[in-house]
Amino acid sequence: MQKKIIHKKILIAPLDWGLGHATRCIPLIHFLQQIGCEIIIAAADEQLLLLKQEFPGITTLFLKGYNITYTRYKRWLPLKILLQVPKILQSIHRENKGLKKTIKDLNIDIVISDNRYGLYTKEVPCVFLTHQLLVKAPFRWLENLIQKINYRYINRYTECWVPDVESKVNVAGLLSHPPLRPSIPVRYIGLLSRFELKKDEEKKYDYLFIISGPEPQRTVFEKKILQTIPRLNGKSVMLRGKPGEKEMPEVLPNCFVKNHAATHELKKLLNESEFIISRCGYTTVMEILSSHKKAILIPTPGQTEQEYLAKHLMKQQWCYSFQQKDNFLEQIENAKKFPFQFPSIDRNMFQTVVGEFLKRTVEKE
Repeated sequence: MQKKIIHKKILIAPLDWGLGHATRCIPLIHFLQQIGCEIIIAAADEQLLLLKQEFPGITTLFLKGYNITYTRYKRWLPLKILLQVPKILQSIHRENKGLKKTIKDLNIDIVISDNRYGLYTKEVPCVFLTHQLLVKAPFRWLENLIQKINYRYINRYTECWVPDVESKVNVAGLLSHPPLRPSIPVRYIGLLSRFELKKDEEKKYDYLFIISGPEPQRTVFEKKILQTIPRLNGKSVMLRGKPGEKEMPEVLPNCFVKNHAATHELKKLLNESEFIISRCGYTTVMEILSSHKKAILIPTPGQTEQEYLAKHLMKQQWCYSFQQKDNFLEQIENAKKFPFQFPSIDRNMFQTVVGEFLKRTVEKE
């Protein structure tokens, strides 16, 4: 689309559940800046640090996170999350209470919330960004209950943006295409990815391992990878997903380790690697699919969204997947025989949807 200059001050706030919510905001921020918008980022801890590194000099606010923690054992995860519901509700109430003052103090025109449920108001247009209209749960009754609560909050926003395509062949399956949708306008905006297909890079690495997700499972995943790498043939890279961290694990002879890679570094490493091995976080999936790379995805144990997404993608032959309890070395060898397919998805679709939204807000003034 033609990039018409639109002067709007936009608050963008990603959830603090891993780095994915922050990284998928990066292409959105770039586009909004290109068309003349002023961006203010509200985030917590590692998410805020990452976005400061990507956008030096940008205005930022510290917004306390939900601080959701996991358990080491899959069977206890639903109970662990359930026990944190009061804390999550308090966080939602706190961020909603502070939003009115932030809008007034900074003259905010638009709010874009990536899975933060409290950033809604009738004073300015507010967008809720999510790929999970349906939140998977171990039991159907619980799934239905969570969806009702989910929609109760989403329906307080002006619009809901879903980073997926609306067609039957899609990335997130039922997660983004449930039979029942919110009552507010739902816009499918295509994939939000920092990367694009590049075929002319010379292959330097056989495997790129990307560590991500909440603790303690992040560390469990990292340890299993560190045990696997010395037994692999070929060269590896491991990105630990820890911006700001200085300590490093023991260096392996056939592996290059980095705590964090900026966008341009990660883009280069993706293009130079044959296999990408990572969690099945949705943002990671979007970026891998956009790069047309062979992906081996290991969902976080007990995280029903990732477990469903891994099965859905493997059924479409868009990735190979196995469980964390499986033998990593054996499964990686199996992946080499897998008939990978690469989807054709317009990665600039979001620019059209976002541009049309901004145009509507201008026309209503």
